[in-house]
Order: sequence, then C-alpha cells, then structure tokens
Amino acid sequence: MEQHAAQETVYVNTFTNGVLDPSQPMLGPVRDGGHIVANTTPGCWGPMITPRLRGGHEVTQPVYLEGAEVGDAIAIRIKSIRVTSMATASGNDRTIEGRFLGDPFVAAKCPNCGTMHPETRIEGIGPEAIRCTTCGADVTPFVFTNAYTMGFDEQHDFGVTLHQEAAERIALDGRRYMATPGGSCQNPIVTFAPHDIVGAIARVRPFLGQLGTTPSRPFPDSHNAGDFGSFLIGAPHEYALTAEQLEERTDGHMDINRVRENAVLICPVKVPGGGVYLGDMHAMQGDGEIAGHTTDVAGIVTLQVHVIKGLRLDGPILLPVEEDLPYLARPYTQEEKARALQIARKWGLEQLEDTAPVSFVGTGANLNDATTNGMERAAKLLGMTVPEVMNRATITGSIQIGRHPGVVTVTFLVPVDRLERMGIAQLVVEQYRLNRK
Repeated sequence: MEQHAAQETVYVNTFTNGVLDPSQPMLGPVRDGGHIVANTTPGCWGPMITPRLRGGHEVTQPVYLEGAEVGDAIAIRIKSIRVTSMATASGNDRTIEGRFLGDPFVAAKCPNCGTMHPETRIEGIGPEAIRCTTCGADVTPFVFTNAYTMGFDEQHDFGVTLHQEAAERIALDGRRYMATPGGSCQNPIVTFAPHDIVGAIARVRPFLGQLGTTPSRPFPDSHNAGDFGSFLIGAPHEYALTAEQLEERTDGHMDINRVRENAVLICPVKVPGGGVYLGDMHAMQGDGEIAGHTTDVAGIVTLQVHVIKGLRLDGPILLPVEEDLPYLARPYTQEEKARALQIARKWGLEQLEDTAPVSFVGTGANLNDATTNGMERAAKLLGMTVPEVMNRATITGSIQIGRHPGVVTVTFLVPVDRLERMGIAQLVVEQYRLNRK
C-alpha cells in the first residue's frame, strides 16, 4: 500500500464485497501497538440473502499494520465488544436449487433472468421479499427451516424470541432495528420475520465469528477456513482453488465463542501488513454453532494489535479469558504447585514443569480433520511429536468444538520454555497473570 504515517487508531466503517482479496487497498497503516476501532455489520444471514455479495459475510476492510511482514504474526487483543443491534433473526437454513452456481454463499444468480450476483430490492416482508432489480423475481438462495426473531434489552444482557406481531413490526424497519452500519449493502434478515420459537430467553455474551488476517490469495470471507474452504476445491465459480491453494487461508472465520472481550488471538501474516479484518459478531452461541447460524448483530469493537517478529504460523493461536479455559488447562495456583512438588519429591523428582495454557486452532473438512490439523500445528510450533500433543491435551486440556463441521481448539498446558522459543511467553504470562517465581 502507499506509505503514510502510521496512526495510533484506525477507525473502520467500510466493508468488503464478501471477498478477502490481497490486491485490494487496505486502511491504515496502524502503528505497532496501536488500535483498530470498527463498526461491524451483522454476519451470516443478511449477506446470505444479498446476492451481490460474493461471500457469506460482509467483513471490514482490512487494516495494514506497520512492521508486519510475511512470516511474522500479529497478536490481537480484544479490548471491547459492544452490541448495537436492538433485534436480530436467525435459524437453520435450506438452499433453493437454481439460485446459485455451485455455492449459494459465493455465486448467487437470479433463477429467472440468470444474472449472476444480482442487485436486489426489498418488497414487503417475509421470505419472498428479496427481489431481483432486473426482473423482479424472488432471488434469495436461502430460506429458513426453523427460525426466530430476537429482541434485546437496553443493556444487552438478554435476548427474548418474539411472536409474529413483534417480528413483523421489526421487519418493516429492519436496518434500524439491526443498527446496520451506513456503509453496509446487506438486506436485513429480520425482513423475513421468522417466529417459530416464541418466548425463549438467551443470555447475551458477544463474540466475533470473524477475526484474523488476509489470505495470500482471494478467498470468499466465509470460506477462509478449512471446512467452508473445502467447498472451493474444484468449484464451478471464479473462486475455485486446489487443495494446495487452500493452505493459503488464514482461518479468520472460526465461530469460536471464546474469541470474545479480553481474549487474545495470534494470527499469521501472509501478506505485507497482515490485513487485519473482523466481523460476523454474534450475540451468543453454544459450542459448535450446531444450527449452522446464530444471532448476527452489529456492534462496536476495539482491538489492539502487536507484531510478533519471526513467528511463522499456518493458523491462529487463541489465548481465551481464564474462565473459558477447560478445567484441566487452567493455570495452577501456588498452593497446587506446592502440593504437586511434595508428591514429586516423594518419588525423588525435584523439579516440575513451568506451564501455561494455549489453544491452537485447527480447521478441516470435518471435525476429525480439524482436530488433526490443530494437533499438527501445535506439534510443529512446539517442537513436539503429535502423540505428545495428544497426551498433553488428554491430561492437561481438551479438544473443544468451535464450529461444526470443522473448527476446533486444541487446548493444553504448554511448557513455558517452548513458548519462549516461539516468542509468545510474555504474552501468555500477561494474559493469565502468572507468577513464575
């Protein structure tokens, strides 16, 4: 990108057309240690019913980080996440044949006039409201099988699923209720006014389904991961790639609910400046996102970014907030360490490992592949064998599902000397306030 003076804070309210393309201009640069503040758009469902978008999301325009070179990593501290939507809608999806070329997230087409990525207008409310501006045909490639409209309290502590009358009232003014940013082109999903589930309560705990860095080749944003990305292999549209080219992904689309306020995500740099982007904020989600979708919301996010020189990653590393760690992976207290040392000395062992928790993200076409991918990434970075990673994850950690069908975290207690070799020991120590005396 054209060089300008690095800024302390870069404000973001512009978005991609659904594709992460390293040839497109980035915002910034932001200085090393600086901040990114973004007003994000709602994620999956709005873009899914907006055929002009060429990916399943509408993520922020990437930001160039000063000093980030290919082969480095970027530590992203999530300083705050604030939901701004007053309501949303979501549910399980069904595709409609004849309205896409191979992939409904990437290559929507009008079933009547055949226009690829058609412009649309909204006529009324309900699942037939999205119309091709060229011929007027019903053009959405997705509809719901079971779905709900949810309203939030002013503090965004809870959401409640609403009845038909309320859902239809929200549908008539969808962009306002969803607080869709002005630069967004998506059709608001509340337009469909779903109301299959009424009166359910859900706790709000927002997180980012998309957070990461730009891949080294164009990827539809929703497919920047091993599971959705596998749909691109040999695809009949312009974003088709080979299995080898899929390795150029950065796994920014994780839908891991632990990517929330106060967590740290360490991401690979595969293009100059990294290209930090975000989006697909959700109000809440259980592990797995088993319905395929959850509560897409708009919001305000503040990130702090740091360059880690020479840390070559294939995919992200997550440092969750401590309460999100598996029980077996939580740092030991001083009392626990003292008791463990007593046991060791009974057997003639005078020194124990100094460890800290780390989550390695793995993605693949299915959960088995994703788990293997995460373990192989951990083994490569830590200088261990995969069987050693398997043992450590079994007795000091856990495999947790981010998204079904193929995103996991491999979390376990890692010897701190291995983290020192990687150059992230201090970051981990600070994240968990570890006393290493």
